[in-house]
Amino acid sequence: MRALQQIAYGDPADVVKLIELPDPEPAADEIVIAMEASAVHLADIHRFTGEEGSRNYQLPNQPGYEGVGRVTAVGSNVTSFKTGDRAFPWWRAGAFAEKVCAKAEDALPAPEGDPKQLALMMVNGITSVCLLEDFADLKKSDWIIQNGANSSCGRYLIVLAKERGVKTCNVVRRETLFDELYALGADACVVDTGDANELASRVSEATDGADIPIGFDLAAGGATGRIARCLDNGGTVVNYGSISGEQCQISFRDLSKKNITLTGMSAWRGVAKRSQDEIRMTYAMLAEKMGSGELKAAIAGAYPLDQFKEAFAHAVRTGDDRKGKVILLPNG
Repeated sequence: MRALQQIAYGDPADVVKLIELPDPEPAADEIVIAMEASAVHLADIHRFTGEEGSRNYQLPNQPGYEGVGRVTAVGSNVTSFKTGDRAFPWWRAGAFAEKVCAKAEDALPAPEGDPKQLALMMVNGITSVCLLEDFADLKKSDWIIQNGANSSCGRYLIVLAKERGVKTCNVVRRETLFDELYALGADACVVDTGDANELASRVSEATDGADIPIGFDLAAGGATGRIARCLDNGGTVVNYGSISGEQCQISFRDLSKKNITLTGMSAWRGVAKRSQDEIRMTYAMLAEKMGSGELKAAIAGAYPLDQFKEAFAHAVRTGDDRKGKVILLPNG
């Protein structure tokens, strides 16, 4: 089989190679999954370049956090899967490969549906749930605000919040995205011009002056402070990404006079704090919604495995140059 292998840190085009490996053979408690689609995350790119906090892997290493595929072989003790079933391997299974071997007890059943959408469930899907559940006791009619609202997590958050009766104010960089987000169930959409006071004014107008206790920040940099400026006194900014490539910045005014709290989130920590039953129930809910198309991300491009360099180059673009998630099709 073919698989990607990271051999060093640096430019992904130089440090990732397409290699041939023997087809995996399952142990008694394992299954083999032929990968239909695997998501390319910025975390993968950071892992390749060796950014701070991303060098905790032994090299050479088979990358790929998540994906979905079909079971092609089962171990002698496995009763939960059979050949032909669709399955999600657990996190960090090395999904950038034609086939992966996974513990059957860790793998999750996958529904029918678009594999490019389902490939995003394990990381981005659970991230949106953790954002909604882990940082505030949100009730019906409460407001939240988020930047990066056109991202896959942002889109999932709109749908899941709407289902719970929580209202969303969605900050984007261009007005042309409004109709798409309103169609998902967004309650308000505003454009971020880069001025904190102007954004706060626009948000107040769009939400009829609602008190907003929590904001979700995917961008970092100055965008963190602009979200903070929109919150009620004592509000919390939850940062879960850095698409700007910058450190989070909040003004002394907002930290001191408004008593704003800045905290970070990790989807992995969110998973770790939940019981196995809770994890499986949450993933089953997400899988059903993704399989049916209720939760849907924008897909910027899908590439066969031998075009991984083009896929990684596409994944690091921003805004109109990318327009969604990048997917690898290992057997495509």
